[in-house]
Amino acid sequence: MDTNREDFGIAIRSAFLTKGSKQKFSLFALIVLSIIFLSVETIETKPLKYLRAFVKDVIYRGAMVVSTPSKSINNFSDFINQHVHLYDDYSKLKEENNELKNKISEKNFLELENNQLRKLIEEQVSSISNFTSARVMLDKQSPYLNSFIINIGSNKNIKNGMAAMDGKNFIGRIVDVNFFSSRVLLISDLNSKIPVMTEPSANHAILSGHGDSKPTLEYLPKSHNIQDGDKVYTSGKEGIFSPGIPIGEVKIEDDIAKVLLFSDLSQITFININLEDFHSDK
Repeated sequence: MDTNREDFGIAIRSAFLTKGSKQKFSLFALIVLSIIFLSVETIETKPLKYLRAFVKDVIYRGAMVVSTPSKSINNFSDFINQHVHLYDDYSKLKEENNELKNKISEKNFLELENNQLRKLIEEQVSSISNFTSARVMLDKQSPYLNSFIINIGSNKNIKNGMAAMDGKNFIGRIVDVNFFSSRVLLISDLNSKIPVMTEPSANHAILSGHGDSKPTLEYLPKSHNIQDGDKVYTSGKEGIFSPGIPIGEVKIEDDIAKVLLFSDLSQITFININLEDFHSDK
């Protein structure tokens, strides 16, 4: 015990001896103040309580005031960062929105195409003829050329002269066959001449295209009694096409018998090719 006390005393004395006079006083003053503060903290009197509360409030408020600039700087920095990244976020949202729109459009298109294919299948099943379906790859329509390029050819036994139909309505004939594609000359083309018959007037005629949506009936008998609304069908003459394939109805304009087609040639995506009733290699 004595040895420890002596060691402690030696340490205190050495601490004071190694310091200058000012440093010795400062250290001594700090020790005395610490003892006073510890003693005051243990005294329970109202004045001291008020004093302690006041001192703590000052310290807390001062700490809050001192920390306010730092918080403001951090908030301002976050605000700047948010605005800096705002354009990037907008670009990402725009890309995601475009992707969603594309997916919705693709889904709607697939549903539309599926409905069209279902319609084709139902028509082929209900028909006694042997139909094969084709998709329109190119639509070449102008005052001087009206034709379709379809995605099947000799690989599907397509031959020149076969009838092309929109559903069950006649729209043209095959005029050029490749291995994987064919060209369909539409009945509105200038070079299209189709033997037809009207009903109920029972007149034979030639349906001639003129580059527009209303081909005309030519070579009618002088005593014909064709009227508006008469139906026009393929006649089957010369064995080129099967008889009775619907085409359109008659519309008399300026004493000219024109034909309003049952099918809108500008709105066709899929067509049927009649294989079974083909009788010519033209």
